[in-house]
Amino acid sequence: MNATLTADIARLRRTNPQIFSAPLHERLRTWGLWLGFLAVLAFGLWWIDASPMRIANGLNKLGLLVTLMIPPWPGDGLWDYIYAMFETLAMAFLGTLIAFVVALPLGFLGAKNIVPNWLFHFGLRRFFDAFRGIDGLVWALIFVSAVGLGPFAGVLAIAVGDVMVFGKLFAEAIENVDNKPVDGVRASGGDNIHVVRLGVFPQVFPVMMSHVLYFFESNVRSATILGIVGAGGIGLQLSDRIRINNWQEAAFIILMILVTVAIIDAISRRIRARLI
Repeated sequence: MNATLTADIARLRRTNPQIFSAPLHERLRTWGLWLGFLAVLAFGLWWIDASPMRIANGLNKLGLLVTLMIPPWPGDGLWDYIYAMFETLAMAFLGTLIAFVVALPLGFLGAKNIVPNWLFHFGLRRFFDAFRGIDGLVWALIFVSAVGLGPFAGVLAIAVGDVMVFGKLFAEAIENVDNKPVDGVRASGGDNIHVVRLGVFPQVFPVMMSHVLYFFESNVRSATILGIVGAGGIGLQLSDRIRINNWQEAAFIILMILVTVAIIDAISRRIRARLI
């Protein structure tokens, strides 16, 4: 049996030598890519001055901050923190809801099987891509300057940032629908409105809701960061406590955020599983 196996391996080496040993130029290319990657990594670490001494000092200071956070304590601001947490949740919910309502017609307009005009489709998709490149934190800074401090700026930042992403995701979902229900509606005399309402929308609605729920989870975390730049909510409370070096209350707020996000993630995951 061993002799047969050895003979089979020898035959494979003769007929398919590339399986056992890559050609020299491929090995050189692979080594060149790895050396290039290591060179870029080394240059990046040098550029940001990531020296071992600096890392060690940072870890020591981080350990000191952790000791200052223990035990987490709300102090006299427990109800203020709870109110700010609900404000953050409301900010994320309203921003996601507004984005969904606005992006729904944009998704249908951006789908090739709904609007077959390639020039319109190309322009709308590039419009989505252009605005998707702007981070929500940038939108928050813009709207804080435009409408002032508070949750309204955060809602606008989340809504505007998510509209373009929803529009692209919805359009792609609509383009991938099964044509059999669509053909069935047309065959029974339905017009374009009936096709969209009865043939397309029932197929894509679960996918859309799955995206919306996922983004709501993400927006709860984003709303916390937006609060730090002036959009209100629990992020503003956290920023204030860090600014005055009140680390015990800062740790309590961080724990509140972690627990809230975990609860929302668990609920959202179950809802998405039912929808899908």
